[in-house]
Parts: sequence; C-alpha cells; structure tokens
Amino acid sequence: MRKANLDRAYRLARERYAGLGVDTDEVLRQLASVPLSLHCWQGDDVGGFEQAGGDLSGGLVATGNYPGKARTPDELRADAAQALSLIPGRHRFNLHASYGEFGGRKVDRNQVAPEHFRGWIAWAKSLGIGLDFNPTCFSHPKADGGFTLSHQDKAVRRFWIEHCQACREIGAAMGRALGSPTVTNVWIPDGMKDTPADRRGPRERLAESLDAVFRKKLNPKHNLDAIEGKLFGIGAESYTVGMHEFYLGYAVKHQKLVCLDAGHYHPSENMADKISSVLCFVPEILLHVSRGVRWDSDHVVTLTDDLLAIAQELVRGSYLKRTHLGLDFFDASINRVAAWVIGARNLLRALCFAMLEPWASYQRLEREGDYTARLALMEEAKTLPWSAVWDYHCAQQEAPVGETWLADVKRYEAEVQSAR
Repeated sequence: MRKANLDRAYRLARERYAGLGVDTDEVLRQLASVPLSLHCWQGDDVGGFEQAGGDLSGGLVATGNYPGKARTPDELRADAAQALSLIPGRHRFNLHASYGEFGGRKVDRNQVAPEHFRGWIAWAKSLGIGLDFNPTCFSHPKADGGFTLSHQDKAVRRFWIEHCQACREIGAAMGRALGSPTVTNVWIPDGMKDTPADRRGPRERLAESLDAVFRKKLNPKHNLDAIEGKLFGIGAESYTVGMHEFYLGYAVKHQKLVCLDAGHYHPSENMADKISSVLCFVPEILLHVSRGVRWDSDHVVTLTDDLLAIAQELVRGSYLKRTHLGLDFFDASINRVAAWVIGARNLLRALCFAMLEPWASYQRLEREGDYTARLALMEEAKTLPWSAVWDYHCAQQEAPVGETWLADVKRYEAEVQSAR
C-alpha cells in the first residue's frame, strides 16, 4: 500500500477513535513496547541439536514434512532472524536446553552450562533482543518411563533436578549478558495413560523436587522462574502430575510465575478468564499463546475470538507489564518461518484491537449499571477501523504491511531453505 494511502487511512481512523476517547498515537506507542518471545521449536520440529537422546517423546508430536527445516544452530538463527524482520516491534527468542551448541560432544542434560549457549547469547546481542529458556525434560532415556521430577526412583529425580538447576543458571547468564531477565520455564510431561492407583505420591515428589530446583536464590534482574501445567498429553491422558491446580498452589505459596498455555485446558474453558484470577495472587505470569484443536494443543495462532479474549483481558486489566508473552506451537506442514510470522502478527493484531477499544468507557458504563450501553458499544467497536491503525503500525516499525510479508518468505524459501 502506498504511504500516502496509509497516512490518509490512519488520519481518518485516528479521528474516528478520538471521538470515542481513544488516543491512537498512544496505542501505537504502547503496542511497539510489547515484546513477544518466539519459540525455537517451531523452526526444527522440536528436534534440538544434541548428539544423544532418543526420538521426540513426552507426548509431543510434530506432524508434516514441509521441506527446509533448520538442521543446525546457524540455520535456525537465520530462519528466526528472517521471521523477526517481518514482525513489527522488537521481540525475544525462547530456547530449550536441547538447542545448545555442544561441539559434537555428548553432553548430558545435567551437564549443560552457559558455555553451550554462547553463540545464542552473541546472536541475541547482535539483534538487540532478549532470550528465554526451558529445561528439556523429554526425549531422553531417563524420561522414557513417563516420569521425570516426580519419578519414584530418587536417582532419576536427582538427574532431572540437576538439569533444571543447571537451566536456571543458564537463564541467569543469559539475562545478565543481555540486560533483560530471562524467563526460565519448567514443564514436565509426567503422567499416566490409564487410571493411576496413587495420585498423591507423584505430586508430593514433584513438590519436593521443585523445592530443590528453586532452592538457590537468583537475581530476578537476570532470571525469573515459571512453572507450567497441562490438562493431559499423549501417553498421559488419564493423569497429569503437574496439572494447573498443582502449579497454581505451588506458585502462590512460593511466588513464582505461573505459565498459562492456551492449549493446556479443556476446550470449553476460557483461559482469558484465568488471568485476572491468577494475578490476584502471583506477581507476574507467563502466557504461552497457542491454538488448541480437539486433542492437539499446539496449532499456529490465528485471529480467533479466544485470542481476542486473551488480548482484551490483558489490556482491560492493565496486565501487560505483569505478563510475559510467548508463542508455543509447532507445525511441520507449512513453511516454518511463515508459521512464526503468522502467529506473532496475529497476537500483536489482537493486542492492537484490544488497545483501540474504548474499554475505559465500557468499565465506566458497567460501574454506572448501564449494561445496555456497554453491550452496544462493545458490538459497535468490532467494526471500527482498527486495521488502518495496524497497517500504520507495521509501516512505522519498518515491517511489511498487509500480506506483502509472504513474498519475502517465498523468496527466502527459494533462495535459502530449498537448498537444505
């Protein structure tokens, strides 16, 4: 779209929103300040770069065989940089422990260290972005039995405790080097396929293991601890040790971040409704934004009502400064760079829409008991010219406007990914 047309459309939208008490220039400033954390595992189908370890496990399955996936850290960094260049704003990158650079040596999970992520830190520093981190408690011989931090074998538990402790140190090293705290998020696949006889034991062991993992105090300017629950997983359909209620209780008791993943709840649950409840009792949260489809929790994020509800809750509750936003999906059936771009732009689009709503007026009408006007205004806001503001934001941030980003992905695929 020509710049003159973008400017004209934005001026008209700004005037329309001003009539409702919304300052679009302020919205653009706020939107530009929101960082999203792009997840490494979309770029290579959760493969990682270890020499040791088995096939993908822990209830995780990446389906599809679209050509051009990243095979090395350099290829993954190049793909991620390409995606970041097509997303307005300045963002972050989220790594799993299995994505270290080990120099061809076998380094077991409890031996990972900051030195294995020097290349990632240097890359992030060159782009001026932050990094986030995750222990990799799956796809390993010591996770084959379906249990890690809650395993009944003390030696196995100790191995995974040491791995998570090492990951916190890596997260702190990243945050220290980059001047931005790393969110280190603990997720484990522990559970049972069929009905267990003992639900209590594994949860008590998990609580003890987490106490050991978090025993060492780290500077929150460098590392923030998060814990993530799940409803069920493949191979853990009947019992998940680390369900939402378990981690919520632990996080409230120990003031950790709770990770809410949009695909980790029953399909009829509204994850957006959990945000204000959880933030009454913990200082901050981590949101993994994905899209659940039937029993699969990790489809590429699209602009759905569920996504808009998440964005609206964050904006209306003034929660963005207490929320760390990340993507979490892996789709091997489409171009992997495009998947990052589609998901990230949709989350930012949803935030743009939510910021532009006259939500302060909604809340005033609600306090006054005028529910009729509240509903009427909410419905009218759905057709306001928010897309003109979004396009202008992309242009301001030197990111492609509209669908023009797709040509860049196609060109990158032809010139770079097709040679892999």
